[in-house]
Amino acid sequence: MQFPSPACPTETLYRDHNSWLRNWLRVKLGCSQQAADLAQDTFLRILGKRDYLNTMPLQEPRAFLRVIAGGLLIDHFRRRSLEQAYLDALASMPESFSISPEEQEILLQTLHRIDAALDQLSAPVRKVFLLAQIHGLTYTAIAQQMAISERTVKRYMQQGFGQCIAAMF
Repeated sequence: MQFPSPACPTETLYRDHNSWLRNWLRVKLGCSQQAADLAQDTFLRILGKRDYLNTMPLQEPRAFLRVIAGGLLIDHFRRRSLEQAYLDALASMPESFSISPEEQEILLQTLHRIDAALDQLSAPVRKVFLLAQIHGLTYTAIAQQMAISERTVKRYMQQGFGQCIAAMF
């Protein structure tokens, strides 16, 4: 006689809290389809933490889900904001500079990869990189503004460019 195996913690977490998580995300997003997608992404992320769940039972499963889903929600809004800024920039370009929908998609995917890469940098490195690349400040001006040496600015810029190059390949 075989006894049914006990459900794994991830399966139990999904069964007991998936509908609650989808509703929580729906309120935040205002869209049930996007909420369902982010809920699935949350549980996919949890599958990567399966070993942790097997050794450490969750005391507050909804808080755990909220933290993971909240991070995904922030990423979602940041991507949406980045896409809107990109679309606004495209709309303001003269027609003679227009690009095909395929090229637009490639550029958008590239922007997402660069955004994710820059997000992995420490705050000071990211700030230096953005001051130089977005605001056009010189290394000297950045060093003065941030009260760091120009050598540090150069080192931070190398890290920023290295991260962007790594994201492209």
